[in-house]
Formats: sequence, C-alpha cells, structure tokens
Amino acid sequence: MPPQSATAATTLEARVSAARYRLVAAGIDEREVGLDAEVLARHALGWDRARYLSRTRDLVPPAFDERFAPLVERRCRREPVAHITGSREFWGLDIAVTRNVLIPRPESELLVETALALLVDLVAPWNVADVGTGSGCLAVALAKELRRARVTATDISPPAIAVAQRNAARHGVASRIEFHNMRGLDGLSGSYDLIVSNPPYVPEPDIARLAPEVASYEPMSALCGGQDGLDPARELMPAVVTRLRSGAWLVMEIGAGQGAAVTKIVAGQPELTLVEIRTDLRGHPRAAVIRRGGG
Repeated sequence: MPPQSATAATTLEARVSAARYRLVAAGIDEREVGLDAEVLARHALGWDRARYLSRTRDLVPPAFDERFAPLVERRCRREPVAHITGSREFWGLDIAVTRNVLIPRPESELLVETALALLVDLVAPWNVADVGTGSGCLAVALAKELRRARVTATDISPPAIAVAQRNAARHGVASRIEFHNMRGLDGLSGSYDLIVSNPPYVPEPDIARLAPEVASYEPMSALCGGQDGLDPARELMPAVVTRLRSGAWLVMEIGAGQGAAVTKIVAGQPELTLVEIRTDLRGHPRAAVIRRGGG
C-alpha cells in the first residue's frame, strides 16, 4: 500500500517511495520508477549516490519538498530524467544533454567496449572517427580511454556539436577531439583505425509507437532512419570504404531485427566484411563489427 499522503511521510525514504507511486500512476514503467525517483531526489539534494544511500532513513532535509516536488511533476508529464537533471551517466562519465541530442543509452556502451577490445593498445596514437556524435558520449569516452588517440567527431546539427564540445571540455579531452558540422565523413581526408557510429535507425513506421519520453523530447533527426531504419547505414558504408585503412574497423549500432539487412548492406561493399553482430546485456543484437580488407 502507498503512503496515505506525502505529508505523512517523515523520512527521505518515505518521500521517495511516495514519488515512485506517483510515477507509476503517470504511466511510467514500474521497472524504471525506482531509479528515476532516486536520481531526481539526489539531484534535488545535490548528493552523490553513496551519500544518498547512507541517509535514506534520515528525516526529510529542509526545503527538500520544494525542490523535489516540481521535478517529480515534470517526470509525471513524461519529460526524460536526463532533461530534468541536464545530464546522463555514460561509461562512468557525466554527459550533458539537451533536447538537441539523443540521450545516451546504456546499450550504446557496448560500442565503447567493443572498440576497446579491437584497439587493445590504450596508449597508441590511434586515429578515430565518430560519425553522428550527438552529445559526444562515444567520442569523449573513447578519448578518455585511448589516451593518445586523435578523434574526429561529426554531426549535421550545430546545436549538437555545441553540446558535444561542452562535454569534451568537461572531461578534459577537448584538445584531442576535432569537431566538424557535416554529414557523415564528407570533406574529410586521411584514414582511420576505427570509426564508430550510432546512426538514426528507428524505422519510420515505428516512430508512432515510441514512448512519449522519446517521441516528444528527443530530436527526430537522431532517431528516424527512413522506411526500414537503415538509410543512414547505406549512406555510411561507401564512405567507410574510403576512410578506413586496410584492416581497420567500423563499429556501428543497429536496432532490433536489423541484423540480416545490415549483413546484406555490408555484402554490397566487397572491401568490407561483417565480422560479427554483438548483443547487449538484454540479448538484443546491438553492435555490428565490420572490417575493411585484411592485415
């Protein structure tokens, strides 16, 4: 049973529990409301998770309700938590987000994990490109891990580039990431050891079925990939052939049910080989690992 009223709750734990019930009543997935309420509470308090967890049985701090209630109300209107707090954690990094960029998803961390497994030497001077950088989460994470890498990040959206530049500066890697407001890899020269991309891949017929948090708040240009969701992938492949050195890699995020179609698209480029499609923690195909040529 939920608490009879928010005012009857005296502990921080009870206040957050009451917020969870409100979020469920607003139609938010029960699997999400626990973390959502906690993140909003920590944002209102200005606490990290360790401090929050150690003090949940404390009495509600002064002015907490005044700060917390409006945040919960915004979430009840289906505004994403990341937009309410202004950031989202990705690869252990605090990534700033706005309505101009796609919110980083935990599933996309598989691209970073895969890239690091391919480029084993973390101190080699790798040349890396991130196509459709959005918030810059992939570019920043790779620049943090590959400590001597030079990263080129592109996006067609000037506001997205501005967000990505802010994230690069926030995490101390701005000097090693070069940002370009352009489509794909158009106009760039040189060759890359690795290209990563999380292109738009939602099929146009599926857009109407997206959750309100996505459809109403995230940029459609970063979501919709055409009728079957794979127009950006088709456009990317020829550019990859000319930009990857022999033996180098493309790691590209894909959507559910797109494995066979991506296999066919890659097969249309004789110089490219689809090595594998890696699954995320939920068992969904997520990262296409593609290689150019041999050794």
